[in-house]
Amino acid sequence: MQATQRLRFSRKDPKEFFKTLNKRVNSYFRENKIEKTGNWKLYVKTFVMFLLLIAPYVLVLTLSISLWIKLLLCIVMGVGMAGVGMNVMHDGNHGSFSKYQWVNNFMGSSIYFLAGNVFNWKIQHNLLHHTYTNIHGHDEDLEAGRILRFSKHSKWMPHHRFQHFYSILLYGLLTLNWAVFTDFQQMKRYTKRKLSYLNSKRPSFQWTGLLISKILYFSVWIALPIFIIDAPWWTVLIGFVVMHYTAGLILSLVFQLAHVMEDAEMPKPDSSGTMKNTWAIHQLLTTVNFSTKNKIVNWFTGGLNHQIEHHIFPHISHVHYTKIGEIVKKTAKEFNLPYNEYKTTRSALFSHFRFLKQMGVQPS
Repeated sequence: MQATQRLRFSRKDPKEFFKTLNKRVNSYFRENKIEKTGNWKLYVKTFVMFLLLIAPYVLVLTLSISLWIKLLLCIVMGVGMAGVGMNVMHDGNHGSFSKYQWVNNFMGSSIYFLAGNVFNWKIQHNLLHHTYTNIHGHDEDLEAGRILRFSKHSKWMPHHRFQHFYSILLYGLLTLNWAVFTDFQQMKRYTKRKLSYLNSKRPSFQWTGLLISKILYFSVWIALPIFIIDAPWWTVLIGFVVMHYTAGLILSLVFQLAHVMEDAEMPKPDSSGTMKNTWAIHQLLTTVNFSTKNKIVNWFTGGLNHQIEHHIFPHISHVHYTKIGEIVKKTAKEFNLPYNEYKTTRSALFSHFRFLKQMGVQPS
């Protein structure tokens, strides 16, 4: 996927929505004398998420337990992997984990536990997705090859009629796909397009880092267990796939409930490449919250269920989203702007799969 048109957002905001909202949010932090970055709650959660990922791995390697128990531990590792991605890696790579950049870099590098790559993530997520949210041809999160159709602007194919059934089977392959294919494809595409972010290294350095990280990753998660565990090599591969499938399924569903929904718009620019709305209002129109009153969902998803707040204020840690969400919702209502949210995760899931079914209908 390659963008074919240079985009810009409208600067016409006569009521000054974002200026007003930004002022109110800044006042909240100033008046309460708190940092916009993470706090002790995030640090405790970080410890728990890494514990869920690493402790089962150590137990699998060191204890003489049945293969079925080891399989259950692999599922726990998958939950931990998703937890690290949503709570630690995500904040770190947005620069919101800590006020110290070296800490953000360190925590952001936890993406390598997910078999991902920092350079690719910052291009695809921070640059393309957060700038061009839900814009066909620019936001790669809408691209799923020919297998799934997430936008009415994408080409329809006959098998899309059944995508609301088979999509859930493919979602679990997300991180496994990162590990084997996606990172190499993205690195080639991004370096060819000369895309970069702040402090990007030269392409040869990026490629070297990618290759070394993949070798280390597969050595730790596959080669080492095969060498240590007194079990057939194929059982290690099954455990590896189960771990990744668990993480991929969780991450995919959480990501999809933010944008690939009935209430999320997918606007296109006009002939000059200009979007109808300002960037901040565009985020309101294209983004959806879900289950924001559920403490367990809030805690585990790293605030990704507060996607509206995250998209407008990506440099604020997710531990503050519940509080600033009240400000965002109130301000949007004052300016007669939408604030899309689903009260429960279940209702959001139903909406997502209804939308997939709609996108599977052949356009007239």
